[in-house]
Amino acid sequence: MTRVAVFRPDDDRLEAAVSLLKSLGMEPIADPMLAVEPTGELPRSDAAFVILTSKTGAEIVEDRWTPGNATVCAIGTGTADALEAAGIRVDVVPETYSSEGLVTALDGRVDGERVEIARSDHGSDVLLEGLDAAGAYHHETVLYRLIRPEGAGDSVRLAAEGELAAALFTSSLTVEHFLETANELGVRGAAIAGLNAAVVGTIGEPTKETAEMADIAVDVVPETATFEALAKAVIDRL
Repeated sequence: MTRVAVFRPDDDRLEAAVSLLKSLGMEPIADPMLAVEPTGELPRSDAAFVILTSKTGAEIVEDRWTPGNATVCAIGTGTADALEAAGIRVDVVPETYSSEGLVTALDGRVDGERVEIARSDHGSDVLLEGLDAAGAYHHETVLYRLIRPEGAGDSVRLAAEGELAAALFTSSLTVEHFLETANELGVRGAAIAGLNAAVVGTIGEPTKETAEMADIAVDVVPETATFEALAKAVIDRL
């Protein structure tokens, strides 16, 4: 079977990713490179706009927070679907599912307004800088931290041995944690060489840039920023 590494958190996202890859005839190598550690914080209640940037954030606020009269913004359809499943209405979803897309969608609407950003501890500065430029008063609440799970590394070993056909990176942090694990195992060079002999796919240009800065050649970036699109595009390349 064709081995494809997937790094999603060990929850329903990993289960769905493994199921999808199996249905496409691949052998999934499930090696979570992210774990979610909630902080206990919730979005502020005095903002005119509230931005959530992940399905994880939406699940954390479920049954614990209501937006009141605030305009609720979701970074993409996955986040919007999770919010609506939690009974939270969504008012804004950008055409492009990214921080840049959100800034564009809110341009002309947030000048002089309070904007609350509720996300992980690894959020992009692009959103903050864009809101500054748009004249907003923004505040950031860290809903959860993203940490590297204990026991990660099966994919790293396989890459170093030349036994991976493909790797699917879904964020810059999955790339960074892969490389941290490779450093700890003493196989960074071999693991990068193994990735470069395989097909590497990333969701979005920021993740691609992170990989390329570490000398990992990226073969595929899907037009749609979803795991399904990423997986299918990589398998098409295979």
